[in-house]
Amino acid sequence: MADSSVKLSSEGRLTSLDFFRGLTMFLLVAEGAEIYNSLLVPQLQGTFIEAIAIQFTHHPWNGLRPWDLVQPFFMFIVGVAMPFSFAKRWAKGASYGETFKHALFRSVMLLAFGVGLYIVSAGHLVFELWNVLAQLSFTYLVAFLIMRKSNRTQILVTVGLLVLTEMLYRFWPVAGYNQPFTPDQNFGAWFDMLVMGKISRGHWAAFNAVPTAAHTIWGVLAGYVLMSDREPMKKIKILLIAGVIGIVLGYAMDPVTPIIKRICTSSFVIVSGGWCLVTLAFSYWLIDVKGIKKWAQFAIVFGMNPLFIYLFSHLGGNHWLSRIVHPFTGGFLFWMGEVWVGFITAAVVLWMDWYLVNWMFKRKIFIRI
Repeated sequence: MADSSVKLSSEGRLTSLDFFRGLTMFLLVAEGAEIYNSLLVPQLQGTFIEAIAIQFTHHPWNGLRPWDLVQPFFMFIVGVAMPFSFAKRWAKGASYGETFKHALFRSVMLLAFGVGLYIVSAGHLVFELWNVLAQLSFTYLVAFLIMRKSNRTQILVTVGLLVLTEMLYRFWPVAGYNQPFTPDQNFGAWFDMLVMGKISRGHWAAFNAVPTAAHTIWGVLAGYVLMSDREPMKKIKILLIAGVIGIVLGYAMDPVTPIIKRICTSSFVIVSGGWCLVTLAFSYWLIDVKGIKKWAQFAIVFGMNPLFIYLFSHLGGNHWLSRIVHPFTGGFLFWMGEVWVGFITAAVVLWMDWYLVNWMFKRKIFIRI
C-alpha cells in the first residue's frame, strides 16, 4: 500500500527536490572543476574511460547524450519549486502583484548574472544570451505568468511554443538562414545575428529560451502534482506516465524533427522533458517515499546554494582552487603521470567545492535572489 505520510520538511521543502537540484549542480560544478576534460585526453583515446567521459559532453549535433539533459534538468527543477515557493508567499498574505514584482526582479537578476558571466569571461563588455541563467530569466517569468492558469492552458502554451519554434525553423524565408537543421544556417542563427550581431561558435541559439520554457512550465505542473493530496504512489504514477510518453514521443519524432540540443528542437524538448519527469519521479520515490536520505546529503548541500556555487565555479573560483592544488598533486604524485595528476587535481577541487557549500549549509548561509 502506498505510504501517504510523506510530508514537507519543517521549512516547507521537498528533500527529493533539493536532491535533484543538488545532483544537477554537482554535475555542473564537476564540469567546472575539469573532471570530465581531464579524462578527454589523447592518452585515453579509444579507451572505456574516454567512452564514459564523452557522455559528459554535449552531442555535436543530432543525437542525445546524458550531458544534454543537465540544462533541461536545471530549467525543470526551477519550475517544480515555484508552486511551493509562491504558495508560501501567498499563504503569508502576499498579493499577486507583490509576487509578480518579485518574479520580475528575479528574472532581471538572472539575466544580469547570465550576461555578466560572459563579460567577465571576455574581459570586456559583450552581450550574449546563450547560457543557462540568461535563458532561465525568460522561462522563469513565462512560467510565473501562467502558473495560476489551468493545467490544460499551461500544456497548450507549451505546445504553442514548440509549434511556433518548429514553424519558424522550417519556414523561415531569409536566404542563408532557411535550412532548419543545419548549423549556423537556421532561424536561430538569424535571430542571434539580429539581437547580438554574432553567432555562437558552438552553434547555440539564444532563441532556445522560447522552446525550453516548456521545461519550466512542465516543472510547475509537476510541482502541483507533488503538492497535491494524492497518495505518493499515485503522484509517481502520474509523473512516470507523462515522462515515458515524452521519451517515446521525442525519440519517435527524430526521423522527422532531429533531436538537437544546440537549437532545442521540439523533439529534443519533448524527450528531455520526459527524462526530467522520470528522474523527478525516481528522486521522489527514493528520497521522500522510501526515506533513503542520509547518503543523498552530499548532493543536497549543492542544491541548497545553486546560484552561489554556479557563479563561483564559472567566475574563476575553480581555476583559483586548481592553481592552489596542482603544485601539491603534481609534486607528490608526479609518478602517476600527467593524466592522473590532472584527474586527481580536478577531484580535489570538486571536493573543495563540496566542502565550501557544506560549510555554508551547516551555518545556514544561503545565497538567494
